Amino acid sequence: MVTIVLAVGAYLLGSIPFAVVVSHVLGLPDPRSYGSGNPGATNVLRTGSKLAAALTLLGDAGKGAAAVLLARILAPRFGAGEEAVAIAAMAVFIGHLYPLFLGFRGGKGVATAAGTLLALSPGLGLILGSVWLATAALCRYSSLAALAAAGVAPFAAAGLWGWHPYTAVTLSMAALLVWRHRVNIQKLAAGTETRIGGAHPPGREKL
Repeated sequence: MVTIVLAVGAYLLGSIPFAVVVSHVLGLPDPRSYGSGNPGATNVLRTGSKLAAALTLLGDAGKGAAAVLLARILAPRFGAGEEAVAIAAMAVFIGHLYPLFLGFRGGKGVATAAGTLLALSPGLGLILGSVWLATAALCRYSSLAALAAAGVAPFAAAGLWGWHPYTAVTLSMAALLVWRHRVNIQKLAAGTETRIGGAHPPGREKL
């Protein structure tokens, strides 16, 4: 029962659309109305507001970390183990991808995955964050950086935990991240992907 409660709570937490909330509070357009239409920090940055993008990033990463940390505190108190924590970690990520509050059309999950994995293991979070930063610095493509980190994640997790519920969660998150970036993969191949800090597009791109 506690596993179900933790999973539902984590999903609802993941469903909070910080990109939309932050944009509304700061008087910016709804991020679903421009650029890629993605309610995430990278798309919010296209407004030119670094503050809004940073707050969105912190909110999305923070909810992932919060779900894991709360599950780690509550699960043992009610007789649940690491499997419950792993399920909560997956649930908060699913909540961001398919949020109840946005009609199940959410972001791509990079920041939420980062916060979730950092809370599961600071070492793993550091490795993946380094991969993301290095790729982004070299290529200036947020999507390529996310894909590079997703590619490394399952191997790093397996090296850290072996075959463990946390490894399974990491593998599942990585697979979903690649799936959510499928359009970006096509654009990268075609040479039409927008670089980090690129100009605001004239209209909403087709998802």
